Amino acid sequence: MSGKKYKEKVKLIEKGKIYQIPKAMELVKQLSTSKFDGTVEMTLNLGVDPKQSDQQVRGTVGLPHGLGKKITVVVITKGEKVKDAETAGADFVGDDDIIKKIEGGWVDFDVLIVTPDMMAKVGKLGKILGRRGLMPSPKAGTVTPDVGKAVKEFKAGKLEFKVDKQGGIHLPIGKISFEAKKLEDNYLTIFKAIVRAKPSGAKGVYIKSAYLAPTMGPAVRVETAVSAE
Repeated sequence: MSGKKYKEKVKLIEKGKIYQIPKAMELVKQLSTSKFDGTVEMTLNLGVDPKQSDQQVRGTVGLPHGLGKKITVVVITKGEKVKDAETAGADFVGDDDIIKKIEGGWVDFDVLIVTPDMMAKVGKLGKILGRRGLMPSPKAGTVTPDVGKAVKEFKAGKLEFKVDKQGGIHLPIGKISFEAKKLEDNYLTIFKAIVRAKPSGAKGVYIKSAYLAPTMGPAVRVETAVSAE
């Protein structure tokens, strides 16, 4: 990204201003400096200590307008579940063959769904998958006997959210080409899901700040006074 282009975009943001959500959505569309149709990312900084077990924030949320990109879904299962996964639209389905491929470093996918009977084998892939946030878990809906339903949901834009070590959550909400209203719908859906997932151990201000930014371009600060309803 050229420094000149970036500086020009920064001028569009009022210094120190916290924008109301509808205005922020219109503004973030103008802040992109990329020639391609970039992604709009949201970042929430939470008042939690992720080292504490009672301050974990994790869950899944289905987006009303999807993400505007093809989601590659891999399923590790066997027997009759293979057909369920394939019928639902999974991109790759298998058991030991997929495990071997991942052991060899293949992680070119967005979601990994596993049936419970395969988790003992998948567990040994923890180092490879964990680093990329791809490790399946029952809480995220990615360890499930109902692989068909899970594949359909993730293909339609279901997202997993999880607080990082710094107490932040970073997620895509759609493409720059999306209408501002669709970005707003997706953003609010995620925001409210994270508010509802507030852990019992969180004290004080839960959502400290919120930002929106394009793949390439400056970030804009967004108001956080949104109810979970």
